[in-house]
Amino acid sequence: MPAMSEEFGPDFITVTDEDGNEFELEHVDTLEYNGQTYMAFFPAVQGEEHGDSVEEIDLDEEESGLIILKVIQADGEEQLSTLDSDEELELVYQQFMESLFAEEEDG
Repeated sequence: MPAMSEEFGPDFITVTDEDGNEFELEHVDTLEYNGQTYMAFFPAVQGEEHGDSVEEIDLDEEESGLIILKVIQADGEEQLSTLDSDEELELVYQQFMESLFAEEEDG
């Protein structure tokens, strides 16, 4: 049986901000909420003392580090966009937290 690709490590994407700076994000989870697809990421932390290895992120300590983007259709392509409001961000953030911690408890 071939192994699922997910076992080879997390998914990373590279995004470019408004200033043209590229940074790497680690994809954590995806969920549907109110008919909209949202994706949650952690910044990929490059640990100097570990060479280029990515440090494990503890959810308890890094809650505020979660980056949530939504999938939008632009020019017929799927693109990631920031959320429209703090209220939307808060609601979706809670959904992700419940989802992530539920998965941890299922273990």
